[in-house]
Amino acid sequence: MARTHYIAGNWKMNTSKAEAVALAKDLVEQLKGKTNKYMIGVPFVYLDAVAQVVKGSNIILAAQDVAATDNGAHTGEVSTAMLKDIGCQCVIIGHSERRHEIGESDELINKKVRKALKDGLEVDLCIGELLSEREAGEAEQVCAFQLSADLAGVTEEQMKKVTIAYEPVWAIGTGKTATPEDAQTIHKFIRGYIAKLYNQKVADEVIIQYGGSMKASNAPELLAQPDIDGGLIGGASLKAETFVPICVL
Repeated sequence: MARTHYIAGNWKMNTSKAEAVALAKDLVEQLKGKTNKYMIGVPFVYLDAVAQVVKGSNIILAAQDVAATDNGAHTGEVSTAMLKDIGCQCVIIGHSERRHEIGESDELINKKVRKALKDGLEVDLCIGELLSEREAGEAEQVCAFQLSADLAGVTEEQMKKVTIAYEPVWAIGTGKTATPEDAQTIHKFIRGYIAKLYNQKVADEVIIQYGGSMKASNAPELLAQPDIDGGLIGGASLKAETFVPICVL
């Protein structure tokens, strides 16, 4: 089935407040009237400022993480209630940098996914294998485990608000990219595995993004693959001139 491309920018720990606002303004102006689905994942401290810019536009505002708990004695955490209060509609959960730099477990990621969905936020769930796991022939096994663990307790209805971002960890920020054929193979596996976890209808409807060094030069070939529905873009999302060309494909 034909799917609208879902192009998301993950700004990670980048930009100043002025840069964030300026970039958001550029994107609102240049993506106005475009028909794909768009999201930007903004650092916590700039979410409020960027929310004022993208309000009423076709750009979804996302946080890069969220707490698994309600408001309370959780120093340094940011809750779903706080995110919704300033206009966030989505949250990126399980990014490889949080899994491997921060040490987030699949159990914690699952709690965050269920909490975000329960409270009405969309979820962009990141999964993917390390280079050592790929070289050992375990890429599919790793993705299957993460999908099973991270989506535990998520209902078929809630899956309408879940996007899967496949990010081969070895291709993030390295300039290396899975070949379109390699990426398609894993995306097809992910869709098939979701069909096993849920049913074919859920699998057909779920959006699966590719998240490993996608840029304007390789995006057309990646997005032409039958099971690649969009991209979770890192470095190329930090400037309108490198992000917009991907968005309008």
